[in-house]
Amino acid sequence: MNSTDRPGPVAPKDPTVKRPYFYIMQSQEVYGAPQPDGRGIQFIYEDGRFADCARRVGHVTDEEMLKELPTTDGFRKMVHSIGVSVSEPNLAPVRFALQMYPSNPGEDSTTIISDMTCNGDERIIELDSVEWKDTDNLIGQIRFEFEHPGLLATVDVRLYLNDGYTAPEQTVDNAVDFDSDAYREMISRSLIDTGKYDRLDKVMQKAVSGENITLAFIGGSVTQGAGATPIHEKSYARQCADAFADRFYRGDRDRIKLIKAGVGGTPSELGMIRFGRDVLRDGKECPDVIVIEFAVNDAGDETGGTCFESLVRKALKLPWKPAVVILFAVFSDDYNLQDRLIPVGERYGLPMVSLKNAVTPQFTLPPAGGRIISKNQYFYDQFHPSNNGHRVMSDCLMNLFEKAAERAGVVREENGSASEGEGMDHAAGSEPAGYPDVIAPVYGKDFEAIELLDRKEIPEGLKVWIDPGDFTLTDKVLQAVEMDSEIEPVDEFPNNWAYEGGNPHTPPFVMKITCSKLVLVYKDSGDPKYGHAWINVDGVEVAMADPLVNGWNHCNPVIILNEEQTKEHFVQIYMETGHEDRYFTILGFGVVR
Repeated sequence: MNSTDRPGPVAPKDPTVKRPYFYIMQSQEVYGAPQPDGRGIQFIYEDGRFADCARRVGHVTDEEMLKELPTTDGFRKMVHSIGVSVSEPNLAPVRFALQMYPSNPGEDSTTIISDMTCNGDERIIELDSVEWKDTDNLIGQIRFEFEHPGLLATVDVRLYLNDGYTAPEQTVDNAVDFDSDAYREMISRSLIDTGKYDRLDKVMQKAVSGENITLAFIGGSVTQGAGATPIHEKSYARQCADAFADRFYRGDRDRIKLIKAGVGGTPSELGMIRFGRDVLRDGKECPDVIVIEFAVNDAGDETGGTCFESLVRKALKLPWKPAVVILFAVFSDDYNLQDRLIPVGERYGLPMVSLKNAVTPQFTLPPAGGRIISKNQYFYDQFHPSNNGHRVMSDCLMNLFEKAAERAGVVREENGSASEGEGMDHAAGSEPAGYPDVIAPVYGKDFEAIELLDRKEIPEGLKVWIDPGDFTLTDKVLQAVEMDSEIEPVDEFPNNWAYEGGNPHTPPFVMKITCSKLVLVYKDSGDPKYGHAWINVDGVEVAMADPLVNGWNHCNPVIILNEEQTKEHFVQIYMETGHEDRYFTILGFGVVR
């Protein structure tokens, strides 16, 4: 064969000109959490959050685009194709799914699916190839589905735009320098108060003497670890427990016991009810430190602060006198309720830490002008921190613990040895006799003695009689959360009373109870088979519970009785007329005698 017979090198085709695009996920970690069928899935709920992802990650500022984007119609009008890339060391197979939500619960809807390999290559999904359904209404959720659980991957998701739309320049943030002086200065801004009294100082003295410590955390989804990947290893609570052990126990993490009791979408109104079960573990645990985080969950608190203050007092009144710390998380729009809740901390002289004070002032600064961490780096979505954000939360708490150790005059050195320090000028004092009962509340203490009542837990000595009527079943489809350092979720309120329809003359749930205050906890659901139930107290219909208002499976508390005097009350719960063929679940009650 002569040279003219040999095929020459084939020139590559000209590259396809990419359409303008913006990120909705950029270098975001996902984790295949174990599922009952043996797979591992990362669920990313986009209902109401899609526009925030475009603004925060993709730097989109066009308000019309942001308004249209969360709807299926607007999404189809704007987006030409979706670019997805997933990287994982083992090059595992993965399925990307983008699910629409229908106009009416229970209707079928479109799910865009693409099977790919975690090799970092971008897979383009053109929307013209999708068979859309007429019922599609909103962008619902993104899922990354792995064949096996436990895989940690990094993903990018771009939205390529149709003609007529433009996208801002897409930039990559510089890595966060966690060791810089500027970072430490940012962390220092989080400290509102080290506390007036010496409970935390005594915990630090206990730590530096080598005694084991139990750290407990109660709050909403941020405390549950939402946004942390994997959630059981990277939540701020777990990172804080590990950092505490590294700092004060030479890295012996067995010396620190972690109690993590966060439940997504729930306020302190529920936290005060489940405190004894989820934090104290029915009297089996005596935590040394209790961190309370409800600053982004309590907007719906019916009492405007009394439930939060009641929970604080409930923790402070424990006989072993734990240190109680108030932690203020923050949303990506800079929202939290610290202005409402700081007065509670001040009244009881508590340590307080604010993420809003730490990170919000620097978000708007340019990288060269003082920004330490961007919103995209701090937040996983508009509500929850990323791994970076959880790290920042942990570091802010550790800053408090370091200051308390300095104030107590004992510091465990970096090599693990304990030493006497000079102490801080503003030394903590001893709390007054009878604390906290001698402190007048800011908002109220109505529920500080609240106890859980459910099918299994009946407080000793409580005068109560229950006839469940047709609410005789036990609901097994419950909100489940990852507790402590575990990845397997634990059902909330498993000892419930459930009704599953079918009786047009449904006997009501009936309870005679001697108490002054009563909180009903019922199951919210996105399933249209659930219906409305009336709550009747002493012959008066005080509330109608609609499990479909919030549209997802979680625990919903509502105050149905709030009186000063203790007396016998007659409570009935029954299905609304026309809803007798639907479901309703009574998860439990909170009772003040």
